[in-house]
This record gives sequence, C-alpha cells and structure tokens, in this order.
Amino acid sequence: MNLRKALLIVDRGSREPDVRQELIEICSLAKRRAGYDYADYCFLEVLPPFIAEGISRCTSSGVGFITVMPYFLYPGMKLKDTVKQSARIGRDRKLKMVITKPLSYHPMMAQIIIDRLSELKKERQVGLPDKECDIVLIGHGSSDKNARDAFIYTANAIRPYYRNVHFGFLELDRPSIEEGIRQAIANDPKVILVMPYFLHRGAHVKTDVSKEVNAAFGTHNFKNAFMARHLGVDQKLVDLVLERATEMEKRFGV
Repeated sequence: MNLRKALLIVDRGSREPDVRQELIEICSLAKRRAGYDYADYCFLEVLPPFIAEGISRCTSSGVGFITVMPYFLYPGMKLKDTVKQSARIGRDRKLKMVITKPLSYHPMMAQIIIDRLSELKKERQVGLPDKECDIVLIGHGSSDKNARDAFIYTANAIRPYYRNVHFGFLELDRPSIEEGIRQAIANDPKVILVMPYFLHRGAHVKTDVSKEVNAAFGTHNFKNAFMARHLGVDQKLVDLVLERATEMEKRFGV
C-alpha cells in the first residue's frame, strides 16, 4: 500500500509556548526520521488546535493514511478520551487511520530517565557512582489506579541502577512530593537526585514542582540535592513514538 502518510501527535494541551515548541520539534524529528509526508500535533483540551482540527489538517495536506499517537505517559481518562474522540472522527469521516499505544510501559522511558540523571550528575559534578545515589521520581498524580500502576512500573524499572528510588506526586495521589523527599532523607542519602517525570516544560515543571521540591528540602534542611530537567525533546522519545506508530501501521500493510 503506497499511501501518503501523516503522523498526528495528540497531547493533553497547555497554554505554555514552550510546550508547543517542544511538540513542533518532536514532529519535525519524527517526520524526517520516518519519512512521513506530514506530521503535526494537536491538543485534547485547554487550547486549539483540538483533535478534529488536527485530523482536518492532515487530510488537507493530501495524505491517505493517518497515524494518531496519544502522547501520554499514563493510561487514564485523558487517554481514553483521546482514543474515543479520534476513533469517532475517523469513523465518521471514513478515514484510513490507526491509533497507537501511548508512551507507558516501555523500557525506553526508564532509559530516558537514566539519561537525564546522568546529565544532571555531570552538570552538578556529582562524582558518586549511581549505586550511591538516591532518586526521587516526581509524577503529576492521578485518581486513576491505571495511571499510578504505570508510574510505579517506571519507578521500579530504574530501581536496579540506584541506591534507593523514592517517588512523590504533585497532586491527586500520595505520597506527596514532600512525603517522597522525607522518605528519601530518612534513608541517610549522600545525595538526592530529583527527576520530574513530565513530558513538557509547562507550568507544573516551571513553577509547581520546583516550588514544592525546594520547600521540602528547606524544611528538612537537606542541602545535597539537585533536580534534573524534564523529558522534553529527545531522540529516544522520538524513536519510541515511531516504534508505537510502526506497530500499528504494519497491521494495515502501510
């Protein structure tokens, strides 16, 4: 089947210009690497372009097949809404379209975290081996048990590489960020490396997470702690997007 193909990444949505810029870069890298005729992003909510507009842009570009990638770290209601909306639009418009799995439950996510922590150690001149470093993994948090399970799966995946791995959530779940950091400090660490497990440099990463992390370490008077950057734009993340896309496209002989 020799069709012109489009990749459409569906993100939750954000008002932050940095988020849009990261998505533009992800789409550009994916388009070049996999040879898509068109690649773009859209949002589930918050601000346009929404899913219907994203799909319309794809069809207007003249493609005959659309691969929709739900760009989410966790399964949950947002993912379900994305899949339902995309499938309904594709069905109503009689489009040749597939919807991929999200980013969760893939070993590449653990590797990206390890990369971020290695970058942080180099930047901050932390000379300790990984097995002497304690980690606090920070997630957004969700009331959906499936989202929590996916987060803990990732936390467990990096455990073998470090002395201890603790975690905390910004909202909607426990332990809180402060509780996760308190648990880490209670284990008498030499250093604590904090990893914000967020896709984008949105308001949560810029403000909320940093504020809570700094407050927690201040409360417990622990000085030897550093925070890595978020997941952001990364070739490994692009490779994962393309792997998910290829899985579904092969089923249709595309």
